[in-house]
Amino acid sequence: MHRIIEWFTNNGVAANILMFAIVLTGGYLGLNKVVLREWPDYLQREIEVGVTYRGSTPAEVEESIVMRLEEALFDVAGIKEMQSRASEGSGRVTLEIEEGYDMNVILDQVKDRVDSINTFPVEAERPRVSQDTFTERLMAVVISGNLGEKDLMELGEIVRDDLTALPNISLVSMKVARPYEIGIEVSEETLKRHGLTFDQIVQAVRNSSVNLSAGSVRTNAGDILLRTSNQAYNYEDFSKIVVYTREDGTRLTLEDVAKVNDGFDETPLISNYNGRRCVVLDVYRSGDQNLIVLANEVKAYLEAKQPTLPEGVLLSYWSDDSERVKQRLSTLAGSAITGFILVLIVLSLFLRPSLAFWVSLGIPIAFSGAFIMFYLWNVSLNLSTLFAFILVLGIVVDDAIITGENVFRRMQDGETPLDASVKGTQEVAIPVVFGVLTTIVAFYPLQAMTGFMGNNLKQISYVVIPVLLFSLIESKLILPAHLKHCKNIGATGGNDSKTNFITRIQRRIATGLERGIERFYRPVLDVCLRNRYVTFSVFVGGLAIVWSLVETNRIQSSFYPRIPSDQVTIRLQMPAGTPFETTDSHIRRMEKIALDYKEKVNEEFGTEMIRNVFATAGGQPMY
Repeated sequence: MHRIIEWFTNNGVAANILMFAIVLTGGYLGLNKVVLREWPDYLQREIEVGVTYRGSTPAEVEESIVMRLEEALFDVAGIKEMQSRASEGSGRVTLEIEEGYDMNVILDQVKDRVDSINTFPVEAERPRVSQDTFTERLMAVVISGNLGEKDLMELGEIVRDDLTALPNISLVSMKVARPYEIGIEVSEETLKRHGLTFDQIVQAVRNSSVNLSAGSVRTNAGDILLRTSNQAYNYEDFSKIVVYTREDGTRLTLEDVAKVNDGFDETPLISNYNGRRCVVLDVYRSGDQNLIVLANEVKAYLEAKQPTLPEGVLLSYWSDDSERVKQRLSTLAGSAITGFILVLIVLSLFLRPSLAFWVSLGIPIAFSGAFIMFYLWNVSLNLSTLFAFILVLGIVVDDAIITGENVFRRMQDGETPLDASVKGTQEVAIPVVFGVLTTIVAFYPLQAMTGFMGNNLKQISYVVIPVLLFSLIESKLILPAHLKHCKNIGATGGNDSKTNFITRIQRRIATGLERGIERFYRPVLDVCLRNRYVTFSVFVGGLAIVWSLVETNRIQSSFYPRIPSDQVTIRLQMPAGTPFETTDSHIRRMEKIALDYKEKVNEEFGTEMIRNVFATAGGQPMY
């Protein structure tokens, strides 16, 4: 190691090439290749089983749906945790799978167990078994206007198709909107008049609305596949379904014996955006495109699409997740600049300004090196890694400070800048390397953590480890080559006619520190050394007190601190069985209060302090 340090110190060109290679490569990869997203990719190990049981109370769902699912699934190997929820009209069981088990195998086993249950109520729909996937929502697109529900849905489908066609948009799903439904109403009087039963109507619809494969016919020119395409999708298709054929050949169609309604699901649901009816499209990203760039592309589409919409229809967005990433990036950039300046100022008080500058330069070099490793490890720049950059900012220049201070001390002792740079760096090389390695070892176990929380903690190690390693490279190979160019300050002591303002400040600070050491630190240190067992007991006791405060929740802790949000959510939950009209009337009152308050606040401050008000009745709050 000593020879490598000496070679790079004597060959400044090589050190500069290494420095520019790290900075330019890391800068290019960080700006163009490293993926920017809100959260790191995570493979969710969860399986969800859902059953719809319309018209049932939560108690009925728990007894007839949820409990039967739990009995069938509780002993499936690999299930770490089972969570169940019974609500009005549906039940859901979520299974968390342990690490090491094949998700596909567990999924097949769960499907087999669920399919074997034959005690569900007759009115219950077929169970849905699916594996939860982690998708990153980009933003919510809102289409609002004084239009009917059907017109808004059709307009929403057009916008959804346009957004899906954009590059790197993986999914666009419609929210707070009732799904389409074909309703068939048959009166008992009509059935008697035609001599039919309700089961005959059901069987006719089931047999006619289906696509069937009829095999194939082999010919000399090749095989011809036979298939009947008779699946009904809309009002016209269902109306023409033949229910009964008379002996004279005349046909009785569904529209002759029943009322066919082309409408929406009967579940009541109303959503308003700033007082006008709306539909919402959740936009999800895919691929490796920059989150902020992709959000800007969606906003550009909305701006271009707005003039083509009917009068009175507004196309806007809600809850842009890229804004949070922008805020974290701004915090990181501000912290890095502030840290650089503070390190430069503090070091200038003890070292020469030029020496302090080269020590501070270790921050951008180490961060650039981390971006190189991000690209090689396929790690994204997300909220967790941004937090890690801010976390490591305070320790990234520790090794450079130790090296620079030792070189400066040797210069003060009369050594030439070249000799001081080589020998000063070599002298502290081993302790500095081991100091950095111990920090790396402390963070390395984070890479073995699993689960959603573990995946976020793992991101911290992806930042800390490469930053410290490149900081070590900078302090041992690049920094000495720059420190050798510092002017020879000679041995200090006695009067120096060439001292300037900064030098006088440095001497005053050094004198003050020495006095503080002699008057306060040394006496306390002597007492602690003479009473080492008492000192040790005091620190252990203090640690125990702090630990007890945390364990008894007197000092509250949270992995994710509560960060002020830009949204205020009010939830209203009515007792089971409450008519929808009653719930909707309360929601409308709350919405009116919010809209009036929005107008009042915006007028008072002269700016749009409150941007939007979203209200929904009959469903869960949007976000």
